Amino acid sequence: MLAGILATVLTGQELIPVTFDQDAITPQAGEEVAVMNTTEGKIVIMFFPQVAPNHVKNFIGLSNEGFYNGTRFHRCIANFMVQGGDPNSRKLEVSDLWGTGGPTNADGSRKNVNAEFSKLKHKRGILSMARSSNPNSAGSQFFIMHKDSPHLDGQYSAFGKVIEGLDVVDKIVKTGDPNANGKVEPAKAIVLTDLKIQKWPLN
Repeated sequence: MLAGILATVLTGQELIPVTFDQDAITPQAGEEVAVMNTTEGKIVIMFFPQVAPNHVKNFIGLSNEGFYNGTRFHRCIANFMVQGGDPNSRKLEVSDLWGTGGPTNADGSRKNVNAEFSKLKHKRGILSMARSSNPNSAGSQFFIMHKDSPHLDGQYSAFGKVIEGLDVVDKIVKTGDPNANGKVEPAKAIVLTDLKIQKWPLN
């Protein structure tokens, strides 16, 4: 869920400073990047552990477990964002539950990551974590910005950006129904076939 999208959520948390140019920064040799292979093409993402180390660790860990493989982009809003990462979205027959799932602990409780709100701007291509109205409820669902959305700044934990494949994001965003808050019909949903963590530069 990407809750509180149209309303500011005041958390009182001091924002983590950003000590780099988020537009100009590129991955260094040997750094880990995410390679998302989708049914519309490839998206490559670099991470920002400088501002969101726990979110980066969580995302890489889930990726290495194969958690994201076979999931779908279930919510897509033009000029805003595309959202994915829900394990429920692997199953077409439970599309009414898409957007509600996430990783769980051994006892069945939901596994969450505490907020890491920073001064990163939610510009086009930024990778950020979806959550409920609870700032500390991020799990596995993520969103990629289709267009700049400054109203999200300081309210969601941004932890990476697209360095290749924004054209793929442009294709994915078209699958959402603008009359249903971006909900994607199962037959139209783009599949994240596999997500691998690799070293930069890619071979």
